[in-house]
Amino acid sequence: MKKRHEVLFNQLETYRSETLALVEKITEEEAERIPTGFNNNIRWNLGHIYLDQYLWIEAVTKEKSDQTRMLNQWFGFGTSPTNFNESTPSFTVLKELLRSQPMQIKEKYGDHLEKELQPTEMGMHSIEQVLIRTIYHEGLHAAAIQYLKRFM
Repeated sequence: MKKRHEVLFNQLETYRSETLALVEKITEEEAERIPTGFNNNIRWNLGHIYLDQYLWIEAVTKEKSDQTRMLNQWFGFGTSPTNFNESTPSFTVLKELLRSQPMQIKEKYGDHLEKELQPTEMGMHSIEQVLIRTIYHEGLHAAAIQYLKRFM
């Protein structure tokens, strides 16, 4: 693995650890609260971070998964916690999914991060480019989680 790819995965794991640290002391009940003026809660933000990373990987690889199709109904763009039901992954399950995601991506795609694929509508054409974009996206939602915590 190239040095820059090691750095990329280190960043992916580090930022994910920071996101998870934000919710370490949050209870299931707190994760469900939607403060006045907000559209979503902490649980939704965690599910959205997880889903977004796989949706962008799917966009560039053209691979489809039943898991992302299922999660998209609860955590996709334009959804809200009002769509949640008994099948929606819990706050605890989402934290575990997020914890394991960087390693799963590294194991599956780590050896072909630069492989030229069909470009997305944003022009990304490799897993490497997608991961850079999703790290930025995760930071936006980490900030949203920080704001949500302030209004609890």
